[in-house]
Amino acid sequence: MNLKLIVATLVIAAVPVCAQAQKPSAAKVTKADVQKVFKIISADKAKTQTYCDIGKLNAQIEEANEKKDTKKADALAEQVDALGKKLGPEYAALMDGLEDVDPESEDGKQIGLMFEPLDKLCAR
Repeated sequence: MNLKLIVATLVIAAVPVCAQAQKPSAAKVTKADVQKVFKIISADKAKTQTYCDIGKLNAQIEEANEKKDTKKADALAEQVDALGKKLGPEYAALMDGLEDVDPESEDGKQIGLMFEPLDKLCAR
């Protein structure tokens, strides 16, 4: 998966989830935050499947946005929001923090690479 796509997908997924987990000031995302969320999701088959389902929905959201079908994109985003809640507050906080990360920055690239093992679990 393309690094920009991974980060863009995460940001798309984050928007509805973040509405649930907003804090006055989001802390900077660290590699430790990503590792913690990775461990939480990868250790639980149901959460891994939920993460994979979110990825599939995000791909559909991108397609809908390309076709300028905002109604479909919004409906899909609501599904992503519901699934994101199942991944827990750590995931929501991570997604919230990722909104402030430039995917082209060194940190953004490194964080994007850290999601590859999770994405590989979805390819099975």
